[in-house]
Amino acid sequence: MARTLAELPAGSRITDYISLGVIAKFFPVEKIREVLEQTNRASIRERNLPAHVVVYYVIALALYMRSSYREVLRCLLEGVQWLLDPSAKVKVAGKSGISQARSRLGAEPLKKLYAAVVAPIAGKRTKGAWYRHWRLVSLDGSTLDVADTAENDQAFGRPGSSRGSSAFPKIRFVALLENGTHVLWGAHMDRYSTDELTLSEKVIPLLSKGMLCMADRFFPSYKLWRTAAQTGADLLWRTRQNARLDVDNRLPDGSYLSRIYASSGDRRKKRNGIVVRVIDYHLKNVADAEPIYRLITTILDPQQAPAKELAALYHERWEIETTLDELKTHLRGAQIVLRSKTPELVRQEFFGLLMAHFAIRGLMHDAALNADGDPDRLSFVHSVHVQRRMTHYGSVLPRQRKAFRQAILDETLEERVVSSRNRINPLRREAKDE
Repeated sequence: MARTLAELPAGSRITDYISLGVIAKFFPVEKIREVLEQTNRASIRERNLPAHVVVYYVIALALYMRSSYREVLRCLLEGVQWLLDPSAKVKVAGKSGISQARSRLGAEPLKKLYAAVVAPIAGKRTKGAWYRHWRLVSLDGSTLDVADTAENDQAFGRPGSSRGSSAFPKIRFVALLENGTHVLWGAHMDRYSTDELTLSEKVIPLLSKGMLCMADRFFPSYKLWRTAAQTGADLLWRTRQNARLDVDNRLPDGSYLSRIYASSGDRRKKRNGIVVRVIDYHLKNVADAEPIYRLITTILDPQQAPAKELAALYHERWEIETTLDELKTHLRGAQIVLRSKTPELVRQEFFGLLMAHFAIRGLMHDAALNADGDPDRLSFVHSVHVQRRMTHYGSVLPRQRKAFRQAILDETLEERVVSSRNRINPLRREAKDE
């Protein structure tokens, strides 16, 4: 049977159809064009790589960290090549042209797009996203290696080591995590020497009423706690076990009310103290456990959240460590640095990486809702593999989104079966040997 030749509509350009497959669901071209207009980065004249295409391209770089610049662009172009005459050749810009296009775009549109789109997505049906009526979120920071260039070194710095300095410059960032969906939102980045408390001051205002924010013992400070509490969110932060927290009132569940102060002088005069509820607990029969763990919270009524429940809940903060591993190991790739050679393009690539992670996690959330499951039960690694295979289809074949969700579920199930077999087989071999 003869093949009917598919063609682009009259007057169309191939770049009008380029997208990142199912990622376009979360970053539609209309929203990208809006951000480009707001930042004065929209293409004035038609180019081989107009600004909206470069935005999608930067996100694609995060999906194909092991591929060359031109190979990533080729992946985008091949997605709509089936619309053209099979004998037609799609022009792939050279490395210099790609670099110039990225430099014209800059980092601001990517940063603004990230801030406008990436946010908590869990609904009431999302399993693992809620504690009672609170949406669970976590606060933490990390670092990323960037390309070893003089410009990056000057802009971001690098940590010292026993033999001088580390191999690569680094950026530091702090972000909020929606625990149930692993969505990283509100991220701010800066040079390596910027401490996490300073970056947190820019992130904390994004908290809101109805959230329960968890953080580790390096974050509690009078100023940051006051700022976070003023957002209306509730807080559950670990603090140092030797922090001075006098018992003002012992509560029925074993927790007690105390106050934190900005300085020792304020403490002596009992001035400007903030009331907190303190929960002390220890872990039995756990190797290497610390003698005592201490949490402070803004939830003062033990009937609203009993101490035992909050102590058990705090381990959910480690979800952000898992998410950072997804970002730095499974999506970016272990021992791979951000490839951009200039500080502006490093910032651009950073937000592209976060948006790629958001799109994958968002689609995993959709798949979990369709299967009435927990997003945590799905495999992020297999979701990335599925996304890479199906990058081409999102803008021209919307039905492929359903196939993507099913592929995530199928491959996660397959991974569990293989894992189970790997656990059983050694036992079978031992029985056979006996």
